[in-house]
Amino acid sequence: MKALLVVDMLVDFIDPEGALYIGSSGEDLVPAVRAKLDQFRSAGQPIIFICDHHLEDDSEFAMFPPHSLSGSKGAEIIPGLALVAGERVIYKRRYSAFFGTDLDLTLREKEISDIELVGCVTNICILYTAAHARMLGYNVTVPVAAVAGFDPEAHRFALQEMEKTLGVTLV
Repeated sequence: MKALLVVDMLVDFIDPEGALYIGSSGEDLVPAVRAKLDQFRSAGQPIIFICDHHLEDDSEFAMFPPHSLSGSKGAEIIPGLALVAGERVIYKRRYSAFFGTDLDLTLREKEISDIELVGCVTNICILYTAAHARMLGYNVTVPVAAVAGFDPEAHRFALQEMEKTLGVTLV
């Protein structure tokens, strides 16, 4: 079975007023993410929203400005991509959606062996989630039009790394 993981489609990344706005590439990917949601919903396939969720003193803020603070507007899923009944949210504090979360257990309980990753940031949370998933034995697909990042060169590198090193299927 296959599941869709929607990674960090949060106000702080996608909204121009967000604390860690990734630029227009983030806004541009919203229709592709919405199309994937529609596809998985109409097929009755599982959808899990993976959401960055930090405490005020998170060590990640030594590298990045404070963002996706627990309870803040910036940590909310952007309007237009709201959850529907039966969909889950898994909160993460690190780049990989598997690190320190129950994502692996959740997927295995649903007998999911294949995941599709959409969202942002390609060279950070998408890449490290894909790497972790592959190390755990999942088949991973990334639709190129449904991921984005801060830097076009880093985005391209991450896609190549996922495909050539990790065996991720790019579509």
